[in-house]
Amino acid sequence: MQYRTFGRTGWQVSEIGYGMWGLAGWTGSDQDEVYKALELSVERGCNFFDTAWAYGDGVSEQILRDLLKRHAGKRLYAATKIPPKNRKWPSKPQFSLDEVFPADYIVEYTEKSLKNLGVETIDLQQFHVWEDGWADRDEWKEAVTKLTQEGKVRAWGISVNRWEPDNCLNTLRTNLIDAVQVIYNIFDQNPEDNLFPLCRELNIGVIARVPFDEGTLTGTLTKETTFPADDWRSTYFVPENLNASVDHAEALKPLIPPGMTMAEMALRFILSNPDVHTTIPGMRKIRNVEANTAASDGTGLSQELLDELKGHRWDRTPTEWSQ
Repeated sequence: MQYRTFGRTGWQVSEIGYGMWGLAGWTGSDQDEVYKALELSVERGCNFFDTAWAYGDGVSEQILRDLLKRHAGKRLYAATKIPPKNRKWPSKPQFSLDEVFPADYIVEYTEKSLKNLGVETIDLQQFHVWEDGWADRDEWKEAVTKLTQEGKVRAWGISVNRWEPDNCLNTLRTNLIDAVQVIYNIFDQNPEDNLFPLCRELNIGVIARVPFDEGTLTGTLTKETTFPADDWRSTYFVPENLNASVDHAEALKPLIPPGMTMAEMALRFILSNPDVHTTIPGMRKIRNVEANTAASDGTGLSQELLDELKGHRWDRTPTEWSQ
């Protein structure tokens, strides 16, 4: 496992982190295998774990608590998120800060996460949605400052709404945000335009989420793929999205280097960008941990292949189903 400096925090974080959303809201999870996968990830050098209160109403945080306890002698970084008070994902420009993140609510859910995680200080507390129109509001700034001064949070982050990487730039300039989590993959390359340069300038940590485009970039989806009604992906991969996603994935197949899977190529694309400090694939299965962590070996993709993959950028805008 390779490590990168996580912006101005100075933390040395594993290039491959562990995205814990799949432990709640997705079907096909086997609890015993999930625990074994978590253990294997630590064994293979993963030290950055990204969860959220909304992942099972605290259940995912509690799973991380148990992992932290079992590895009390190791420095594992716990990142979580405050859910929007109105429980709307993503945020919309018309939502007010008072509806989504009033100051007392920020404090309340930080306390909940502290309890769930079983820690005195959260390494990275993130806002689970965001609107850059809130950048100048004092309420959230005062709550962030208070919780930091009390030693309850080490660093603060924003999880940027899907396909809206610029919807945080003014907020980053407040100097109160230490990290940004954004969708970045072979298709979603637009964070390179404005977000990544600003993060370089301000020395802000970058977490690349959704490295496989919710599964499209594993190359395993077909236009006949279906998900159970209680699986979040059933509302995301509506026909309009599924069909287009499969077409885009099929167009990539001729570019996959010999001996490499599409998923490995997708991870190596992200890790070839020094602006990214960690990426957080979901790894509910042991085979996923083995394959994903193996991609962090210090070997990026060739410049020739990276140049070709640039041509597969797919600029999208939020829709009713994109969530």
